[in-house]
Amino acid sequence: MSKYSFFNRDISWLSFNERVLLEASKTNVPIMERIKFLSIYSSNLDEFYRIRMPALMALHKLHKKDNIQKSVKRHYPDIEFQVKGVVQLQLDFFGKVLTQQLIPSLKETGFYLLYDEPIPDEIKPQTTEYFFSEILAFLQIVNASRSGQNFFPENNKLYLAIIVEGKNGEEFIIVNVPSSDLPRFYSVKVRQVEYIVFIEDIIKENIGEVLKDYTVKACFNLKITRDAELNIDDEFSGDIADKIEKQIQKRDFGLATRFLYEPVSPMKFVNTAVSVMRIPNAIMVRGGRYHNLKDLLFLPIKASHFSYPKMHPISLCSAHVKESLLLQLLKKDIIIHTPFHSYNPVLRFFNEASIDESVEEIAVTLYRVASDSRIANALISAAKNGKKVSVFVELKARFDEANNLKWSKKMKEAGIKIIYSIPTLKVHAKIALVKMRKNEMVKFFGLLATGNFNESTARYYTDHILLTSNSALLQEAEMLFHFLSKREKPTKDRFIPFNFLLVGQFNLIQRFIDLIDNEIENAKNGRPAKIIIKLNNLEEKVLISKLYDASNAGVKIFLLVRSICCLIPGISGMSENITVRRIVDRYLEHGRVFIFHNNGKEDVYLGSADWMNRNIYRRIEVCFPIYDEAIKQELIKIINIQLQDNTQAVLIDDALRNNELFPDSTSVRSQEEIYNFLTNKNHQNL
Repeated sequence: MSKYSFFNRDISWLSFNERVLLEASKTNVPIMERIKFLSIYSSNLDEFYRIRMPALMALHKLHKKDNIQKSVKRHYPDIEFQVKGVVQLQLDFFGKVLTQQLIPSLKETGFYLLYDEPIPDEIKPQTTEYFFSEILAFLQIVNASRSGQNFFPENNKLYLAIIVEGKNGEEFIIVNVPSSDLPRFYSVKVRQVEYIVFIEDIIKENIGEVLKDYTVKACFNLKITRDAELNIDDEFSGDIADKIEKQIQKRDFGLATRFLYEPVSPMKFVNTAVSVMRIPNAIMVRGGRYHNLKDLLFLPIKASHFSYPKMHPISLCSAHVKESLLLQLLKKDIIIHTPFHSYNPVLRFFNEASIDESVEEIAVTLYRVASDSRIANALISAAKNGKKVSVFVELKARFDEANNLKWSKKMKEAGIKIIYSIPTLKVHAKIALVKMRKNEMVKFFGLLATGNFNESTARYYTDHILLTSNSALLQEAEMLFHFLSKREKPTKDRFIPFNFLLVGQFNLIQRFIDLIDNEIENAKNGRPAKIIIKLNNLEEKVLISKLYDASNAGVKIFLLVRSICCLIPGISGMSENITVRRIVDRYLEHGRVFIFHNNGKEDVYLGSADWMNRNIYRRIEVCFPIYDEAIKQELIKIINIQLQDNTQAVLIDDALRNNELFPDSTSVRSQEEIYNFLTNKNHQNL
């Protein structure tokens, strides 16, 4: 048993989602940005119930068996209970923010979002016409009271439970809300007022005209969430792509994990719905008046002053803009910080490689591919231009499986060598390699990144991409690509001694332990010792325990953790030298950065790896050192700006609270400060 304590990962994640909700409650945030954060909160919670709740429910079942450890028996039923309580409090707060702050603010500006209000008489002609001309075509009406009526509620789809009175007494009817086929909101402008109506309210208003043989007594909203895990029994034999494709088709038929109902719904009818839908094991959650409020993102409100002013991506200036980017990399490394920097250098890297006659080979890992990927198209061009192109496509990237399959088929048809997922492992590394031969000399060029090679997400994910010709790093990248092409798990017989790259399943966790140990040794010898780490998630207990050891040795540790954080900060004798900050702002914080003081000669690493069990033990990850001193100092500057943030950062305490920082004098909003810093730096290079 560990001598240290840890936060539960699920409760910690809920703390992160609460931070998203807090952003929606800030009155100094533009109104549509606040609504966007409500949408993100709702979408996040849906994913939690699709991914994490099935695991908790499975552990709850194990709790009933005698062969499970007592500590697990005590732990997980309690966590499931805590989750339900925390979520309910958050949903109540969500409702208050929406109904008491945002909807009144919208009304003041002429936008009437009708929320739990009758449709005004002055727009009923339009809403009735819309019902009969558009909505009715998509309605599926199921009388669940009649025998032989089969009804299977689809995942995250909206339904109306309708209680009617007919010749045979009270009956129970279920009607779908076709929000996948039609916009969720219908808007009508009358004079200076823009009325916005939920389509389920239009259905409720008019459904009686369809059910003429009945008297409609009551109508309630409900929604089911289902387990999203793909169940691939055997990853070692057969066609993995074919197996995943078949499982994707079954995803929306998984185990029901959540039944969301209106607070005014009589429990008698809630229980009837549970029985009719055959979902006895789903967790019952009392939601708000409406469900699927992630759709708030699509409110038909167009007003630029309701959103943040745009930050136009910075185009990296070069005195030799017409010079080949690959040849520029022979002179010096380049770092891109998205979305502050334009993503064009990354696209140019692939485009140049696809047409340069000296380029012989291109290899790349793709985890999440853009739906209209220019990168994939450049790789297809490269193959058609006679180059040897190898692409490792991770087919098990959750919720991107179908898109990755689509692109892997297109690339394969173009002659690209497609390497699919490794059994029981995911390849999460973000690396690309170009091999050029000139005058019988081989030169390497590469991209090493913290985020996906995806030009769509690059517009709103903060990430770092190193463009380099460093042969030491890239020769090891080539070794890794050779290994990946075999689709084998690392073993003692299949082990690559990486000296520069930190690679999951090979040397990654041990190298991080060594780097922390070096700081511990410096602290014990009276030298300055400091660690700064930025991650999306921090869960893995071996590495957290090593950070606790470092804190006890006197190492100052500053953590920036966006989401899950199982490390408990500020505990005497365990973590009094550790602070944890969480930043939520207009862009999603996604980069992974590791800075070790090293007695004044900082070691700086970037990479794809979060410190989670899955990343450390079940994924191929790549972290890489920064050797260019100017780039190293630029990264340190950026991270220090984030540590000074006192408007969007919160401090996590030992109770998992998001403690806001109130600036005494100067406000620091790190994403704006970083943008200004990089803009000024770019101007200086003109």
